[in-house]
Amino acid sequence: MSSELNSTSRPSNFLARRRAAMLGSAVALGVVGTLGLQAVTGGASPAFAQSSAIAPQAGPQLPSFADVADRVKPAVVSVRVKIEAPAQQQGFGIPGLPGQGGDLPGLDQLPDDHPLKRFFRQFGQGGQGGEQRGQRRGPRQFGMSQGSGFFISGDGYVVTNNHVVSTAKEVELVQDGGETLKAKVVGTDPRTDLALLKVDGDRKDWPHVTFADTKQTRVGDWVIAVGNPFGLGGTVTAGIVSARGRDIGAGPYDDFLQIDAAVNRGNSGGPTFNLRGEVVGVNTAIYSPSGGNVGIAFSIPAEVVTDIVAKLKDGGVVERGFIGVQIQPVTDDIAESLGMAKAEGALVAEAQSGQPGEKAGLKSGDVILKVNGEAIPQARDLSRKIASFKPGAKVELTYWRGGKEATTSLTLAKLPDQQTASLDGEDGEGGAQPTSAVKLGIRVQPAARVAGSGDKGLVVTDVDDGGSAAGKLQQGDVILEVGGKEVASAGDVSSSLDAAQKDGKKTVLLRIKRSDATRFVAIEIGRG
Repeated sequence: MSSELNSTSRPSNFLARRRAAMLGSAVALGVVGTLGLQAVTGGASPAFAQSSAIAPQAGPQLPSFADVADRVKPAVVSVRVKIEAPAQQQGFGIPGLPGQGGDLPGLDQLPDDHPLKRFFRQFGQGGQGGEQRGQRRGPRQFGMSQGSGFFISGDGYVVTNNHVVSTAKEVELVQDGGETLKAKVVGTDPRTDLALLKVDGDRKDWPHVTFADTKQTRVGDWVIAVGNPFGLGGTVTAGIVSARGRDIGAGPYDDFLQIDAAVNRGNSGGPTFNLRGEVVGVNTAIYSPSGGNVGIAFSIPAEVVTDIVAKLKDGGVVERGFIGVQIQPVTDDIAESLGMAKAEGALVAEAQSGQPGEKAGLKSGDVILKVNGEAIPQARDLSRKIASFKPGAKVELTYWRGGKEATTSLTLAKLPDQQTASLDGEDGEGGAQPTSAVKLGIRVQPAARVAGSGDKGLVVTDVDDGGSAAGKLQQGDVILEVGGKEVASAGDVSSSLDAAQKDGKKTVLLRIKRSDATRFVAIEIGRG
């Protein structure tokens, strides 16, 4: 064996030297390539060719979130919720056949007199709802869901999302160190998706965090999110505040902070901190076509959280003031048609009968501009402002009617449990419409002739896809007013549009009813 090694030592050494030389050249070329054009034109020194190590040097100091994370993580918990799973029906079934304990896929496609269909209908299967002959209800089953939360006081109060605990049978909190705590739900507020929990026991020294003044939070500020994504507790992610005042259609009080820190399922209810370790928001939603993080998450601002939490701690519920009007945004077209200098305020689409707004004299077509002297820039600002008052509070409203401002006072009612301050999702933008009902491209019938449409106005029975009303009106809409005047025929619509044009108006409003909700649609005059 030694002779074999000796006999091959010379060629092996030669090949090794060749490989080393080629490797050294490749390394030198690779390093030169990373240095750019100047390194290539200047050539590589022998010393540089011998060593490819790049000497470290001082550079710009990027922010570290380690100190903040160390301070706040003890106050952040994972929320584990025991929920009752839907009861399952159990039938006789046939081993190996799909649909055991439930409906059989494709059974409905069989003829009614098919023997298999008759058999399963007789003995308890076959897609019929409820508990049937041959079926028995299975044992109660429970599942687990997870979210995040954080201590806000030394006596054990914890904030999380309503949707994390809304169906909870039991709630457990898991601290960063792994200790498990029992907790109870003190109160929830579905409209802002917040919930308040309380840890069992009398301990008064729980590690907790404080809230920031979110009004001082600016777009571009650094933030970190701490939570329990996918059950991985104690996870810290960083990003910036991407935007403020986001309305994502979650409810009438939307006013979210948008952040780009990575937030995923399980982060719900967890805090977002500034670099001082103060809570600027509670993570509640993500925008995710894929189901995972895409850099767009939404947090409930701290000032909203502190207000709701105080009310939940006081009585377990949140009571909000209520005017009893249906509102929608004021667009440029609507503002012009009403003679307003700019688009602002909240347009009253309908004042509900017997409610404070109607009693105070508000009418459809009024635009609420101020509450107690404070301007209402947009419709949603009115919803949030009124909701901030308790039922029974007296407020003064400034509104626009007939080309001038007026004021009225009213006493707020209590917002009904199943009712919100309605804000129409459609604001009437887009599309223009001409000066007569014929050119609108619609067909109408008196509402009294169409079942379920009421006895006032005109029902839209057809909309021409190529007409000006396409995209703004649809079949089933009930036109109640045009230019502030009630209509009962197509001629009334034409007359109102013509009158508005003669008065020099560029736009006119249609008041319509759709799906039991009333709204306004702005129409440009003179465009066919």
